[in-house]
Amino acid sequence: MSEALIAALFVFVLASFTGFEVINKVPPTLHTPLMSGSNAISGIAVLGAIVASGAKEWNLSVILGLIAVVLATVNVVGGFLVTDRMLQMFKKKANG
Repeated sequence: MSEALIAALFVFVLASFTGFEVINKVPPTLHTPLMSGSNAISGIAVLGAIVASGAKEWNLSVILGLIAVVLATVNVVGGFLVTDRMLQMFKKKANG
């Protein structure tokens, strides 16, 4: 394995452990704002997937980019729908 691949794997493992620890420490009252923010960041994944699938000729990277666009879009839209539903629980019901 090349040094660059080993370094990338090392950074990925460290980021995974750090992310797991940070998310574990979040109190339940902050899950909705955190989820909303992470959905906004996931929008960047959609843009990256669009760039990856932008070639004119059909090859494996274009197909994988198209799949990434679909999955990232489902993730963003689904996340915002769940966030909206969670926020509806905090609204006062109209007496009527």
